[in-house]
Amino acid sequence: MVSMEHVAHKILTFLPYVLVLIDMRYEGVKCGREGSVDHHMEMGKKLLAAGQLADALSHFHAAVDGDPKNYLAYYRRATVYLAMGKSKSALPDLSRVIELKPDFTSARLQRGNLLLKQGKLDEAEGDFRKVLKVHPSEKEVTEAQNQLSKSDEIQRLVAEAKRSYDIQDYVTATALLDTIIETCVWDVSSREMRAECFIQMGEMGKAISDLKVLSKLRNDNTHAFYQLSTIYYNLGDHEMSLNEVRECLKLDPDHKQCFSHYKQVKKLNKQIQSAEELIQEQRYEDAVSKFEAVMKTEPNVAHFTIMAKERICHALTHGQQQPARAIKVCGEVLQLDPHNVNVLKDRAEAYIQNEQYEEAIRDYESASEHSENDRQIKEGLEKAQRLLKQSQKRDYYKILGIKRTAQKKEIIKAYRKLAQQWHPDNFQDPEEKKAAEKKFIDIAQAKEVLTDPEMRTKFDHGEDPMDPESQQGQHRGGGHKFHTFQGFNPFGSGPFHFKFNFN
Repeated sequence: MVSMEHVAHKILTFLPYVLVLIDMRYEGVKCGREGSVDHHMEMGKKLLAAGQLADALSHFHAAVDGDPKNYLAYYRRATVYLAMGKSKSALPDLSRVIELKPDFTSARLQRGNLLLKQGKLDEAEGDFRKVLKVHPSEKEVTEAQNQLSKSDEIQRLVAEAKRSYDIQDYVTATALLDTIIETCVWDVSSREMRAECFIQMGEMGKAISDLKVLSKLRNDNTHAFYQLSTIYYNLGDHEMSLNEVRECLKLDPDHKQCFSHYKQVKKLNKQIQSAEELIQEQRYEDAVSKFEAVMKTEPNVAHFTIMAKERICHALTHGQQQPARAIKVCGEVLQLDPHNVNVLKDRAEAYIQNEQYEEAIRDYESASEHSENDRQIKEGLEKAQRLLKQSQKRDYYKILGIKRTAQKKEIIKAYRKLAQQWHPDNFQDPEEKKAAEKKFIDIAQAKEVLTDPEMRTKFDHGEDPMDPESQQGQHRGGGHKFHTFQGFNPFGSGPFHFKFNFN
């Protein structure tokens, strides 16, 4: 039996060899790790030089993970971040470099420049001054001194801009802030002040540009999104307003201002979309009611009132039942926006429906001045001119005493009433009877034209189907339906024997 002493002696004999093997393995791992870091650094440099930034960044990530105290790995990664335009990510890496190697002037200069762009002037100046104290190169001295001078000048401009803003001299404040932002491009406070100046000056497009930048400079900038939404709303852009207020609520679902505004914009947006769908479906009366609801939902923003009235004008015109009302509403829009081409076209069409052809011609001519190549304007103008010429001759609608929008039942009813009234047998005096005959023929022709869809369409476009002169071209072409009352005798076989059909 082997004694315990013998076993212990054997273990003690092999222990030094085991320790040596463990030490060798540790050294191998250490060397392998250091070799891996060097490999990542070298590959990262090559990929950076080749412009393959994403791949270079991956290698520098690995180098930092492999050796968290390698200041060059942080510096190289910061360089890639800057090349990618990710200054926010570069700044912590540069700070880590300075922490690990305080005398690394290149990193301190770069951090100072980033802080200057962010408008953190005191911190930037601290970096530039420290660069001058740690034996920098001549180039670094020049850069640090220039940046210090620039920072001092910006400090002065910031103080002046604030004074101008406080006394509501927004023009001067804006000019000063323009100069500041040329250098401090990521300075949140300067952009916020300039955006507010633009709002006070009524330059909403410029305010929107600054606020959009601000929404990206700060990750939690709910105020910028709220301001954007309200500006778009007051400009009448309900869709953009809704988009921006939703961004605010993504950051803070409980934001009181954004939530209250969101409910209002959502309601208005839904009403407008619904009204536009009704127009597409040619449900014009319902569309008018919906746009009237829009004006009740938001009575204080002029853009929405004008937009709603413009669409009401359009719906009434296309509904063809209330031309006088359409003319009135269109006129209200044109008082505020005299060169609105769409409203001019709609009112012109309403004038035609109301048989005010000269007014229609004026509107089409005015619209043409602002939209020369609009085919609809050209065709509408030609139509109005034909109808004006036609109205100066014979107007079948006026003969029957009906509107141009009259339905077939109304036409026949008016015809029957007038045919009975002007029947020649009702008159004994030869002159009166002769006048009645002419009137009776006009009434019969009016009924013939207006109850025939093809002839009525021609007449509505300025052609008289009963006028041989206006039909000559079509008659010669052959194959086209030709209507004329030449030789027409509504009185049967004798000159005064009435045998006319009242159906």
